[in-house]
Amino acid sequence: MASSTISTPAPAPAAAAARRSRPRGSGAQLAWAGTAVVILACASMFVGVSDVSLPALLSSDQTAWDIFWISRLPRTLSVILAGAALGIAGLIMQLMARNKFVEPSTVGTVESASLGILVVTVAIPGASLLAKMSVATVFAAAGTGLFLLVLRRIPLRNTLIVPLVGIMLGGVIAAVTTFFAYRYDLLQSLNSWMIGDFSGVLRGRYELLWIVAILAVVGYLCADRFTMAGMGQEFSTNLGLNYGRVMTLGLIIVSLISAVVVVNIGAIPFLGLVVPNLVSLAFGDSVRRAVPWVAVFGAGFVLLCDIIGRTIRFPYEIPVGVIVSAVGSAIFLYLLLRTRKNG
Repeated sequence: MASSTISTPAPAPAAAAARRSRPRGSGAQLAWAGTAVVILACASMFVGVSDVSLPALLSSDQTAWDIFWISRLPRTLSVILAGAALGIAGLIMQLMARNKFVEPSTVGTVESASLGILVVTVAIPGASLLAKMSVATVFAAAGTGLFLLVLRRIPLRNTLIVPLVGIMLGGVIAAVTTFFAYRYDLLQSLNSWMIGDFSGVLRGRYELLWIVAILAVVGYLCADRFTMAGMGQEFSTNLGLNYGRVMTLGLIIVSLISAVVVVNIGAIPFLGLVVPNLVSLAFGDSVRRAVPWVAVFGAGFVLLCDIIGRTIRFPYEIPVGVIVSAVGSAIFLYLLLRTRKNG
């Protein structure tokens, strides 16, 4: 008599484990995402009031080529650099604070950098961009360090309390900055630092942004160390990690990126919060795998918001900081509600 074999479905836990073991965010997917960013970048270079079109460039229109090299290309490069670097800075900040709802604009880093620029503007009116960036970096590091110090003294580190503490600290620093800006008649300058805008980017005035590209690479190379540091001081020290040195490196990276972007572009809030969280939802929590995705998503997100800002009220332009704030705050609220529902 012939025997029949009855196949039974795999147990649910085994199937779930198999799904979890599948690699997410493969190199091919990353290449496609990078290609999409390149397409957005090409589209960005042909959006604007001035007539810079592909036919004009192919016909050797000197005016079109001048605008392309002096304004359009530097602007597009600065958008990519700022978006990628701020996303990575937000990811590092979240690992340092051990909380997914913090980033430089919600912990007082950006506000501290603006205070530093105000101080150097009042003290040395003719200071160069490099001098302003240096002072802003020191103030940003001090503000971030103060937040981390306050965080260590909070007995109950609830997921939602941590960003609220950072927002309150940033509000206090912003209030002090606004007061002194009003006293010295610098409110208009302060507004330009607090609202990210790429319309003033020209060749010769954006090159400092290449510093953030170097810092982003350093962040990628040290991703494993930041992952270990994010597990806590006692745990990481037991694994042989120099916790203090890694935290200092993270503080320098976050402060420098924030200062360089604020000095050259202005503040772009919620970018460093939204992008790492979306990448984490899509591809998991592996930091080394997440860093390239955060850079690509950050660059693409800011490129898209910049194009929207230039076209939604054409020929007028809405600063990219306003667009990113509107979209980012909505995503932030969704993430908060989602966490509360799942918790």
